[in-house]
Amino acid sequence: MNALSLYGRYIAASLRAQAQYPASTLMLGASHLATTAIEIVAVWALFDRFGQVQGWTFGEVAFFYGLINITFALADLVTRGFDVFGAEFVKTGAFDRILLRPRSATLQLLGHEFRLSRFGRILQGLAVLVAGTWLAGHRWDASDLAVALFAVAGGVALFAGLLVLQATLAFWTVESLEVANVLTYGGVQAAQFPLSIYAGWFRDFLIFVVPLGCVAYFPVLAILDKPDPLGAPDWILPLTPTAGFLFLAMSFAAWRVGVSKYTSTGS
Repeated sequence: MNALSLYGRYIAASLRAQAQYPASTLMLGASHLATTAIEIVAVWALFDRFGQVQGWTFGEVAFFYGLINITFALADLVTRGFDVFGAEFVKTGAFDRILLRPRSATLQLLGHEFRLSRFGRILQGLAVLVAGTWLAGHRWDASDLAVALFAVAGGVALFAGLLVLQATLAFWTVESLEVANVLTYGGVQAAQFPLSIYAGWFRDFLIFVVPLGCVAYFPVLAILDKPDPLGAPDWILPLTPTAGFLFLAMSFAAWRVGVSKYTSTGS
């Protein structure tokens, strides 16, 4: 059985398990939708009060919000194994069993759980993106769609890389550090707005250290056909999501170092 086929079986098993409790799955999905809906209401209230923020309208910001929330929800959908790695695998010794199986540890962790409840956040992000399209008066074409899909793919890779780094730290800390949430959930909050409104040092951090701006800010500028207030050339804007894949590759390099240092729990 090849890796893709095995991963499909992992997903099927997870879906069957969640189908045993459909009401719980639906309520969890609805709660994710409602929780994130409150966030966009707060953003709307800000723009309703001030009209524009440094020249950005609510419709344009809705593009940032919708795209980054879709991206994060998709990453959260498939990376549960890395998210709970410290508490459920290192601390309990369950990672020992994973290493004994004749399959990649990464594949097994990716197939740990496929969380249907995250579709609530995906739907909410899509709804905001549609609303932003209408408010901004934007008309999508094939190139815009290609940029958006590339941005989502790069963003999923970036957030997956952050969770892989969080799991890697657990080899030394056992429990996954909550400080990692500053980069994941905090990163989502930061990427919901244009980078140009932030201080210079924070912009540099979101471009060159954890490149959230490369998977959200620059691609949205390309979609909206807006020049970058920060001065980035137009030709590079659609290409910046590549940084997400590079970040994921570096995260897996760190992960392999962590696996090589793992000494088991002795259980």
